[in-house]
Amino acid sequence: MSPPPFAAELAACRAAQEPWSRLAVRDRLRPVRELRPLLVERADDLLAAVEADIGRPPAEVLATDLLPTAAALKFLEQEAARLLKPRRVPGRLRPLWLFGCRDTAHRRPWGVVAVIGTWNYPIFLNVVQIAQALVAGNGVLWKPSEHAVRTARVTADLFRAAGFPPGLLATLPATREGGPLVTEAEVDHVVFTGSDAVGRKLAARLGERLVPSTLELSGCDAMFVLEDADIGLAAKAAWFGVTLNRGQTCIAVRRVFVHRSRYAAFADALRPLAAGASPVPLVTPGQAEQMDRLVEDGVGRGARVMAGEEEGPLPLTPSPKKGGGTEPDCPVPPPFLGEGVRGRGLLGASSVTPTVLLDLPPDAALCREAAFAPVAGVIPFDSVDDAVSLAGRCPFGLAASVFTADPRAAEAIAARVPAGHVTVNDVLAPTAHPATPFGGRGASGWGVTQGVEGLLAMTTPQAVTVRRGRFRPHLDEAAGPDPATADVLRGLLRATHGRRWRDWFGGVRQLVRGVRRKR
Repeated sequence: MSPPPFAAELAACRAAQEPWSRLAVRDRLRPVRELRPLLVERADDLLAAVEADIGRPPAEVLATDLLPTAAALKFLEQEAARLLKPRRVPGRLRPLWLFGCRDTAHRRPWGVVAVIGTWNYPIFLNVVQIAQALVAGNGVLWKPSEHAVRTARVTADLFRAAGFPPGLLATLPATREGGPLVTEAEVDHVVFTGSDAVGRKLAARLGERLVPSTLELSGCDAMFVLEDADIGLAAKAAWFGVTLNRGQTCIAVRRVFVHRSRYAAFADALRPLAAGASPVPLVTPGQAEQMDRLVEDGVGRGARVMAGEEEGPLPLTPSPKKGGGTEPDCPVPPPFLGEGVRGRGLLGASSVTPTVLLDLPPDAALCREAAFAPVAGVIPFDSVDDAVSLAGRCPFGLAASVFTADPRAAEAIAARVPAGHVTVNDVLAPTAHPATPFGGRGASGWGVTQGVEGLLAMTTPQAVTVRRGRFRPHLDEAAGPDPATADVLRGLLRATHGRRWRDWFGGVRQLVRGVRRKR
């Protein structure tokens, strides 16, 4: 029988993790305090590596990777010692029948955590998870994405230079086959960031082996533009949410629900942005192929591609279509502008033009699938109830946004939207706040990878109880049933949970009688 995958790396990691876990948290934070300034000093190397790997421009990487990563490390420096320290359970919460017990809740490291990394934000979405796991006292097996090999190499050098013990962070080969192999390794917890399709396979195998996991999977995020929203702001935010990182973002805006009374104004505000779009390259051909299919599906159901003035006149009040969608007042929809979506031959087989579909029916594939390309649909609604209901048909629940002048109304909507993060009057950027949790629901996975909850997710709770004195009435039952024990227990139940004062009084008498008999 062959040994489990990565056995040598795992053995070295466990050997380094055991003494590491016994260090005080403040000592485990010392390399983190060194890592943060190293991000500044090696910024040019990281920027060059990301650009070489996936073609992202330096300014975008600074804003979406380096700054959030540094902020997350600073959060750990400020809060980790407090969050991970043992918590004494207050004595006032102790049941009377546990008299003499003193309880403490500890956060223990899992042991060795496997981090299966992603490529679209190759610094932020890898460094933060690794740092959280290490600060919590774990060792880490890190499988970087095969699309971000150069960035992984620089990142691993930074962790070594920061002073983490040798072997504590093992960088595995950045191959496509490495992810499934990690699920067969003898690790104690797995953190995966990636597609829902791959996440389901990993979850199934890990479930068979009873290995706990944190899965940050795909999204199909909704934006709600209410009647009182700032339309100009909402349009700019929608376009930003569609095009950031060329749409290769799990929390990209995909479905824009706009109140019917503001629908035409929103489209007018969005049109100049869409008209100025140029083809952009995607990392894999499959992303572009899926985008083509989603656009074709939407147009086949009556949607129209927004492309300057070419998509035809936009009716001020689109009439409802059976099934919850909308259609233009004209009997025949404008032609599908297919060649404007895919930039064939311009930037290679995987280039696309950012695309917005107007009057997208809620049953379109774009409303149900997770895409990784710059594409979104605009859907009118008549009431908030309708919008929330339509949005709820999607199986994904990663993030959402609400645009309105009434924050209370937005918070009420947030309570009804099954998403891990809801942003009011903005998109994407606030989700990187280092002190807030981030994670999905439904097909978007489970667990969190950020903030207080993200750090605690890198640990498992352990309660330690110390009991003083010698009064242990339950132990007497080992020698056989004792009627006096029943008196003690029944008296406790009546005295502590009875409805009336006579229950309390009778219970105390019964309790005292039972204790005397046992003595």
